[in-house]
Amino acid sequence: MIVSATAILEKPSNQANSVEIAGNAEGVERVLTPEALAFLAELERTFGPRRRELLAARVARQARFDAGELPDFLPETKNVRNGCWEVEPIPAVLKDRRVEITGPVDRKMMINALNSGAKMFMADFEDASSPTFTNMIEGQVNMQDFANGELAYSDPKNGKSYSLNDEIAIMIVRPRGWHMEEAHLLVDGQPMSASLFDFGLHIFHNGAKLTEQGVGPFYYLPKLESHLEARLWDEVFEHAQKALGIPVGTIKATVLIETLPAAFEMDEILYELRRHAAGLNCGRWDYIFSYIKTLRQHGQYVLPDRAQVGMDRAFLKAYSLLLIKTCHSRRAHAMGGMAAQIPVKNDEAANDAAFEKVKADKLREVRAGHDGTWVAHPALVPVAMDVFNQHMPACNQVLSQRSFPPIGQKDLLKPHTGEITESGVRTNISVGIEYTAAWLNGRGAVPIHNLMEDAATAEISRSQIWQWIHHKADVKTDSGEARQFTAQWFRSILDEELTAIREMIGAEAYDQGRYELAAKIFSETATGKDLPDFLTLPAYEALRNLD
Repeated sequence: MIVSATAILEKPSNQANSVEIAGNAEGVERVLTPEALAFLAELERTFGPRRRELLAARVARQARFDAGELPDFLPETKNVRNGCWEVEPIPAVLKDRRVEITGPVDRKMMINALNSGAKMFMADFEDASSPTFTNMIEGQVNMQDFANGELAYSDPKNGKSYSLNDEIAIMIVRPRGWHMEEAHLLVDGQPMSASLFDFGLHIFHNGAKLTEQGVGPFYYLPKLESHLEARLWDEVFEHAQKALGIPVGTIKATVLIETLPAAFEMDEILYELRRHAAGLNCGRWDYIFSYIKTLRQHGQYVLPDRAQVGMDRAFLKAYSLLLIKTCHSRRAHAMGGMAAQIPVKNDEAANDAAFEKVKADKLREVRAGHDGTWVAHPALVPVAMDVFNQHMPACNQVLSQRSFPPIGQKDLLKPHTGEITESGVRTNISVGIEYTAAWLNGRGAVPIHNLMEDAATAEISRSQIWQWIHHKADVKTDSGEARQFTAQWFRSILDEELTAIREMIGAEAYDQGRYELAAKIFSETATGKDLPDFLTLPAYEALRNLD
């Protein structure tokens, strides 16, 4: 269905001056009101051209990296790094962020997350959500109901009712990244920015109410690659607040440092957003993916199996420490990363082992100086909370006086050492296929092999496959022999993994689960001559065709 909003916006009836809703979903009339559409169109027309310029700048910089240049600190912004400045004061409700839970904008999961006992809940329109139009619109409906104090749910399968407790987490919303577009809303004939779509609808409908309640509007900003992209967000925030009568500076945003180029611009990113910045976060999974993607043509930076790429050493440790050092010098929060483990049913030993991994990871973070951390499942909230309560009695560590070693370019680029194994190859392939299939079926947060996987881990899986093929890596086979990894061997293992999935779930579920389409997308993005920037871009095209 295409609903024209041209008349609503009082524009001539032609594509160059129009707004069209190119899809349908329950709740669309409530979310995409005439006034909301006018606001979205204004955002897109004002900031869309600059967004496209910045995306082109990403491509140009990546071309320089591919040609031999390495990421480094910017000489032209040295004065910002060496300057004496701080971010604007952080509201009281954001002072204690010791445990944050993340998840999709599904209604039931939102209620469970808000009731989990975590200090914050990141409601995720991005990597934990499959961006079907239905999911995105339903998520916005849920946001409105939350702001209105009406978020409740009755499960039609069992009749169980869900409602919010008296004490709940503070909500932080993550819109999609600058690279994504929302194909179901056309502004002047072109899909609008998904970032502006998600943010614009949320603040338009809820910003004033959350401001009055003193609980927002707060955001997480994903996938930034430069301080200029942060500057654009700051301009969007200022514009939106003025347009909606919200005092400038009310919005507080935490930036996920989940791209390698951004790690070299952390001071600059905070500086650009200093009126609106709450902190930075170690988006570790996407960061590993970005490390591979950014250095894809450099053979000396090939990584071992994902399981061997830990936060306790090499480029990940350096990045984590630099993030803490940078944030605390600017009086911002330094948030730790995701614990992907989830409870293991009917296996006490495996469950205990998973919880111990979470404890060890959170202990590393709090001792390093992080002010909080992420978990993906409500059962892990008390595990992480106990660690931070024991080792961080104050509400945060922003004012802690820690000493940090010098962290330079070589530290931020130092690769992990380890083995590439046939088992690691198979894990990447199975995770990539199963996650992509779930994503094509509308699910963005998926339990696989006792881990909560999202788009970031699927990106690691396919980019590692590409890197190992491209650089002719030696893989340790199950028999202990070293064998060069090739596209032909990859396809052989892919076929075996698909067969195993089909045998496990049955032919009917396999066909309905879109595994063949998922395997095609995964294979094409993992074996092509060039490494595509994002798996989710071709997957989104496929998703649109399935609507």
